[in-house]
Amino acid sequence: MGSSLINKYTNYLKTERNYSPHTINNYARDLTFLMGFLKERKIDRGTARDFLNELEKKRYSRRSIARKLSSARSFFRFLAREKLAPQNPFENIPTPRLPKKLPNFLYPEEINRLLEAASKNKRDRAILEVIYGTGLRVIELSRMNAGDVDFDEGEIKVLGKGSKERIVLFGSHARRALENYLKEPRQKKTAAIFLSTRGGRLTPRSVERIIAACARRAGITKKVTPHTLRHSFATHLLAGGADLRMVQELLGHASLSTTQVYTHITKERLKEVYDSAHPRASR
Repeated sequence: MGSSLINKYTNYLKTERNYSPHTINNYARDLTFLMGFLKERKIDRGTARDFLNELEKKRYSRRSIARKLSSARSFFRFLAREKLAPQNPFENIPTPRLPKKLPNFLYPEEINRLLEAASKNKRDRAILEVIYGTGLRVIELSRMNAGDVDFDEGEIKVLGKGSKERIVLFGSHARRALENYLKEPRQKKTAAIFLSTRGGRLTPRSVERIIAACARRAGITKKVTPHTLRHSFATHLLAGGADLRMVQELLGHASLSTTQVYTHITKERLKEVYDSAHPRASR
């Protein structure tokens, strides 16, 4: 058992699960580490527990341990299904409980400043408007093709995690920004919507750099990423009274519990508003 099985698994993640290169690289790194530990060991539940003990002994963070165990569990689940391993020894190994990490988001006034910072570049403005207006993941934005956008209905067809297709909605601001950008002449004919200066499809990493640059120009000191805009999209919807399940559908979350983290953010915001606005709110 070794690199050939890791390659088989990562190819499955790429071709059948449609995972991003970044995610696949993380899996490959975790599994290479695992294979180093398993070398010349019997692969059973006892060894899986030994692996957990080894991670704890090396003082890995709870988040790193949880990720490595998740990688191992998924890998052996795949091997067992493909009859390449007799069992999944990691199936019932307990994962460390992680503290809830509230997603970073921008307030509406910060969003306005960010959008204004991109006003002179039609492509960058369209990127910001689309992510904030739809909640798309950066990989989903990068994969967008002209045929995926229905301007009449205000809808975008998205191929999300696990190759699951969904429809996201966009409003007048994103529509106007997209239309203005698409009117610009292109170096070559391509299905991709967002292009680099060389005319190729814009990569997720390039989108991250564009957004970070806009944040700097806007004078926003906190770290701003494509995921920050996705978090802001969800937070502002819930703060405005949107139903949690509707937000789950728009974000493409498989589980409602993943979406529920945003309710904590909106509660914190309500406390801030209450404390600052109500005459008897001081505590």
